[in-house]
Amino acid sequence: MAQRPNRRTFLHTTAGAVALGMNALPRATQACTTAGDKAPAFPPNQTAPVVASNQGKKPLRLGLIIAIGNDPGAAIAKIRDLGLPSCQVFVSDFDLKDAAGLRQALERNKVEATSCVVGGPGREVWDFYGGPLTIGLVPRDTRAARIAHLKKASAFARQCGIPAVQTHCGFIPENPNDPLYKETVAAMREVAEYCKDNGQNFRYETGQETPITLVRAMRDVGLDNQGVNFDLANLILYGKANPVDAMETLAPYIQGIHAKDGLFPTNPRQLGEEVPIGKGKVDFPLIIARLKQLQYAGAVTIEREISGPKQIEDVRAAKEYLEALIG
Repeated sequence: MAQRPNRRTFLHTTAGAVALGMNALPRATQACTTAGDKAPAFPPNQTAPVVASNQGKKPLRLGLIIAIGNDPGAAIAKIRDLGLPSCQVFVSDFDLKDAAGLRQALERNKVEATSCVVGGPGREVWDFYGGPLTIGLVPRDTRAARIAHLKKASAFARQCGIPAVQTHCGFIPENPNDPLYKETVAAMREVAEYCKDNGQNFRYETGQETPITLVRAMRDVGLDNQGVNFDLANLILYGKANPVDAMETLAPYIQGIHAKDGLFPTNPRQLGEEVPIGKGKVDFPLIIARLKQLQYAGAVTIEREISGPKQIEDVRAAKEYLEALIG
């Protein structure tokens, strides 16, 4: 979840585009086996966390992140038409009365919603200068409103039967002695406790902080319903880590995956560029091989941060590519 105005209109402009063809991507045949051969073993007994909502479901099942907007039925029907069994639903402006419509759409289309992804309220600037001042729970002037918004989203997700709430917490300070770090941890704890009371996990999307800073913050929050949505490209787009290496740190917390690709930043003011899967720096064959090593049982959720017919074309191509890797 990195470039951001597009996520608010994710897939809203794709009506009628589901019949488009696929872009060519690097061939994935036997790539996962080769990657598995070169993937070093993880530390003994290290596995991905066991998540109750994954029981009885296919590991590494594919999905798509989609904004439900004002028409959840149309949004979820697009997931079905793409042949995907799961999704993450993105909400910004929403009303609790809309929960019944979303739940019915999920049941009618036989689509699993693995998490409710929350943005806002208020201005968010997705770069290196405005971002620390506007994103997530770090900025003081919007923190209270965002805590309330996340709690409302938790209540919404509960009515929809969605087992997790997910967000960016912002540029969490690297220095644990920074007062802003301690305030952010307290805000994270308040939201995670609320989600726990609703029987949900609270998931942090990677990106604005280094992996070890996110682990430190989760441990300082100290609750057992926390997890990570491992956005493969965000770690690259923000210049924070190589996702293959980051798995060494984040593996015990990975509850969700964003299958997305990107390039490292070269302009110190702007994030790196998000690109179609297979065109960037994410080593997908090795990532999938390592997820299998970790016995990760959750979904792999495709994200493409553009809109319109090209987005659907790229999603279809990504689906084909990832299916070949996953097997």
